[in-house]
Amino acid sequence: MRQTLILCALLLSGSLYTSAQTAAPVSAGKYPLGDYTELTDTKPHDGAEVWSRMKKPVELAWGNTDTRYKKLDVPKAVDLTSAVWRAKAWRGERINGQAVLWSQIALEDVTVTVSDLRSRGGAIIPAGKVSANFVRYVMTDELNKDGKGGCGHRPKASDWDSSVVADVIDTVSVRDLQPCSAQPVWVNIWVPREAQPGLYKGVITVSGKNLKPMKLAMQVDVVDRTLPKPEEWKFHLDLWQNPYAVARYCRVPLWSKAHFDAMRPLMKRLRDAGQKVVTATIMHKPWAGQTEDFFDSMIAKTKKIDGSWTYDYTVFDKWVDFMLNDVGIDAQIDCYTMIPWALSFDYFDQATGRVLFVDAAPGDSVYTGYWLPFLKDFSRHLRERGWFDRAAISMDERPMRSMQEAIKLIREADPEFKITLAGNYHDEIQGDLYDLSIPYTHRFPEAVRAERKAGGRVSTVYVCCTEAFPNTFTFSPPAEAAWLPVHAVAGDYDGLLRWTYNSWTDDPLRDSRFRTWAAGDCYIVYPGDRSSIRFERLIEGIQDAEKIRILREVFKAEGADDKLEELDETVALFTPEGLAKSQMQPEEMLIRLRSLLNSL
Repeated sequence: MRQTLILCALLLSGSLYTSAQTAAPVSAGKYPLGDYTELTDTKPHDGAEVWSRMKKPVELAWGNTDTRYKKLDVPKAVDLTSAVWRAKAWRGERINGQAVLWSQIALEDVTVTVSDLRSRGGAIIPAGKVSANFVRYVMTDELNKDGKGGCGHRPKASDWDSSVVADVIDTVSVRDLQPCSAQPVWVNIWVPREAQPGLYKGVITVSGKNLKPMKLAMQVDVVDRTLPKPEEWKFHLDLWQNPYAVARYCRVPLWSKAHFDAMRPLMKRLRDAGQKVVTATIMHKPWAGQTEDFFDSMIAKTKKIDGSWTYDYTVFDKWVDFMLNDVGIDAQIDCYTMIPWALSFDYFDQATGRVLFVDAAPGDSVYTGYWLPFLKDFSRHLRERGWFDRAAISMDERPMRSMQEAIKLIREADPEFKITLAGNYHDEIQGDLYDLSIPYTHRFPEAVRAERKAGGRVSTVYVCCTEAFPNTFTFSPPAEAAWLPVHAVAGDYDGLLRWTYNSWTDDPLRDSRFRTWAAGDCYIVYPGDRSSIRFERLIEGIQDAEKIRILREVFKAEGADDKLEELDETVALFTPEGLAKSQMQPEEMLIRLRSLLNSL
């Protein structure tokens, strides 16, 4: 015990083990893809006297997925469940559990293994459908000082209360554990769609060079209902992809084979979440370079000496073909944008041999002269490639008058072009928009929503830095990510938009803070094909949305009005009004809903 107290004291003073050591070699350089050293947590935490009260030097227990366990605190008993994780699932569903290992002493070469899950009848959920990954810690900050959101510039990180939080779900399988620290383990089970209903049992085993194997039991009750494959989900998920961030972080040439190889697992992870939309850019810096890696135009525009225009679609075609045919995200191609934040548009001028810019606003003759020839040729190209019906000209958060001028020009170029907008609702233009995403707390008029649905148009809700709740910042309670998709269903939206999937910060594995917006707003997955607690919880919510849709269809077909009413009443809680009326926390709502979804 005396040795443990000395180690803990040294740890707290910073003279030893100031950050987690690693069993595998730590990646060198600025952009690690393998193991790495986390930033040091300087926040107050449990001292040696607290850690010394542990009954055993090393403990292992199941926790819950609503808690971000602190790295240097002894886990609170109230957050722990037992030695058995009990869960219910549909066939084809992914479920998450979280175990916690905590230790007074340093542990070397810690690993986690999983077993098959077996039923009494001999059916198996193979171990290959079960993953157990270490949860890593990333630096985060806080909401704005008024607590009302996370928008606005943050040039000095020291002005914001910062700490490390559990979020990264790592791919490194062997780790050392420093003394007086906790190590969460994220467990995911993807139940096969062909699994027989019944109770399945298995174990996870944690072991190490100086740690005798410790086991925790898993029990999954597979119910007699089946989720479709993710690509068949009806929920319209739109997380904007940033291929430029991948090239920078992985240090590979843009649009090279190495670039596409680096993007493939990351984008397939998005596909498996039910993503419907490919994000493409048709101009330089459509969002004025707001992210660490600005978006460039995927289509080169050249003004010839005679004043005519030519367009090179090589990059656009590579990207879209990759996403549609290699990755498998193929429902919609959103092409940004005709109305950027800075109204300046690039092209190569043959007469001068230089890249020049047109500065013009929608409605100006110069604006029309730039965009009309392009839109006509773009329509031709999309039709030749067989992509026209899936493609859309897309804008975000633009004024109504600018939108009206752009819509008029698009219709002149090709009346059949689809148009999308993420922004405030305007009755004057909603009828022109195939896909319209409006902010959280905004609502479509009931008649408009019904008309859009009947016409096969897409109506979704989005969150960004504006919302203090619900959100997916790295400091947001994890339940909020799962709450959001159910909120979309409760509001009778078709799905959810989040402005970015992977616009990584400069050092995203260690530090999610950014010079603009609250931490984590820029991305929800990590380099090296690492998921996050936020992303896995978001998928849970999307699966809940699919379950609700399926059960509603079943109950209507069966005339089970009482079951339908019970389901609808529970789903209605997932609204601002439901929150205020029920006074329930998001995690409480989710527990209630899932109990219902797995028993009806």
